[in-house]
Amino acid sequence: MPETTIVIKDKPEFWDEASIQLMGRDRILKKLIPRHKSEWLAPSATPFITLARAIIGHQLSVAAADAMWLRFTDACGRQPTPRSVLKLAETDGSLAGLSKRKSVYILDLATHFADKKVKPASWGTMDDEAVIADLCAIRGIGRWTAEMFLIFNLQRPDILPLDDSSLLKAISLHYFSGEPVSRFEAREVAQAWAPWRTVATWYLWRSLDPAAIQY
Repeated sequence: MPETTIVIKDKPEFWDEASIQLMGRDRILKKLIPRHKSEWLAPSATPFITLARAIIGHQLSVAAADAMWLRFTDACGRQPTPRSVLKLAETDGSLAGLSKRKSVYILDLATHFADKKVKPASWGTMDDEAVIADLCAIRGIGRWTAEMFLIFNLQRPDILPLDDSSLLKAISLHYFSGEPVSRFEAREVAQAWAPWRTVATWYLWRSLDPAAIQY
């Protein structure tokens, strides 16, 4: 889980209000948020980079995902585009050492963008579930990847990625003394976080890893 490209200096406009409200509602977040008060959800990359990075980093640790992304961008450019990925594929079918499945998914994503089968400009005006449905039509993108896009690219404030193992691990650690938690239990805990579940999720991720997650 990874770094960014487009430079936007300001934090998300909802971040300060969300952080204050979450600290007032949740005893765990009241302790966690002040530890990272000078950090926030980072500026977003292009839609293609966000999705490619999420696909490459899926089910990997932050360190492993960063290393794989670095190899990938060394091969096709620091800010990869659909065209640069398709060009790399002409000489390197594994796209710099990706698994067979992930290389297929990245190629399909690049083809969708290059052939204008997707319309990223419209996603900003669509509601969360409509964006998820649109993205899940692309091979290799499931709900988790789509939710990462909503969080990291569109910076939607109220996303709760219940398929994210790191979030479930953090909820287990902080709210259930390390006991495994179900999606139902995680959702129950998160009820108090609405409408700022993205912000709560980000701080719980940070509680597990010194490196900020980014796609």
